[in-house]
Amino acid sequence: MHENIKLLILDNDGVLTDGKIYYDDNRLETKAFSAKDGLGIKLLGFTDIKVAIITGRRSQILQQRCDDLGIKILFQKINNKLKVAEEILKNLDLDWQNVAYMGDDWNDFPVMERAAIKAVPKNVFPDFQKQADFVSQYNGGEGAVRDFIVYLLRSRGEYEQVLQKFLAHLRSA
Repeated sequence: MHENIKLLILDNDGVLTDGKIYYDDNRLETKAFSAKDGLGIKLLGFTDIKVAIITGRRSQILQQRCDDLGIKILFQKINNKLKVAEEILKNLDLDWQNVAYMGDDWNDFPVMERAAIKAVPKNVFPDFQKQADFVSQYNGGEGAVRDFIVYLLRSRGEYEQVLQKFLAHLRSA
């Protein structure tokens, strides 16, 4: 089943970040992202798995992070994540058996329940954790996405090969 995965869809807050929303005195929002997750996403660049992010909030910081990581499929301020996910699948000529999804709360469930593989960070509420096929050993914003990516690649028998491609790329850069 894992070899059919061609698209990893992620939520942002609570998955790529710790889920906390920080405002300064000028109401400027900041977020912290894990470099470990970033490297995991870069590993996927050496596979046939694309990455998409669908989030309910809007953040220029997230746009910058996606630009840094080469993530081209980003949808922000989305109330109906399922509708957007279906549009992505149509545009990529994929179906739900090709989707792995990582979310952290019930607003992710409509998409998550359709995905072939469902994942959550370690620190989600217990009732939501029960919905997942994979529970990361890491919290959101602390390597949970990388953990899931490594799990997917290992289950496909590709991790070592992808890692070697990544390292060869670094040596030649």
